[in-house]
Amino acid sequence: METYYDPKDLGSFAEIGKDAPELAGKFFDYYNEVFAEGDLTEREKALIALAVAHTVQCPYCIDAYTRACLEKGSHLGEMTEALHVVTAIRGGASLVHGVQMRKIAEKLSL
Repeated sequence: METYYDPKDLGSFAEIGKDAPELAGKFFDYYNEVFAEGDLTEREKALIALAVAHTVQCPYCIDAYTRACLEKGSHLGEMTEALHVVTAIRGGASLVHGVQMRKIAEKLSL
């Protein structure tokens, strides 16, 4: 089935720097440093990235970080829980904006 997002395109990501190699190099250096072991483990960082990937709804990122999570030792239960955390935050962020809606509606209803 043909889709807008071709999973094979993920393998070509490094080519994004062909016309701006200096900028791409800086990005990839930063990216690699961010995902290196630090106060957070590489596994923890991959779980965070998986949750964020769902938030920004990037199918390439979901693919990449699902694989990264599995490679770094996460199991499906942890990955699913990370997804529920991001869903709760995203849903809560939408709901809390209801306070703004209520304030405006109450003010205009006077």
